[in-house]
Amino acid sequence: MDKAEEVISFGNHELKLIDRREISLTGIKKITSFDSEEFLLESNMGIILIKGSNLEIMRLDTHDGNVKIKGKINSFTYLDSKDKPKEESLLSKLFK
Repeated sequence: MDKAEEVISFGNHELKLIDRREISLTGIKKITSFDSEEFLLESNMGIILIKGSNLEIMRLDTHDGNVKIKGKINSFTYLDSKDKPKEESLLSKLFK
């Protein structure tokens, strides 16, 4: 296998939600964006959008692909590539 063809695998993907205030995920490839109300994560099973309030990262293990987030979890959704949220422009953020 050529170095350009190497694939990093994080194994299985698991999502565990506890009392809507803590969510643990495995198989996470990267955190695309996050703030206190929304996390956008790329897992080995697709893009995950987590929405809530007072969200913060409790644990991040980039080597194994494990993430734990706490706060009030209102929803989590697996997005198809066509559903991926579009990045807002700087001007649209300023004039909200």
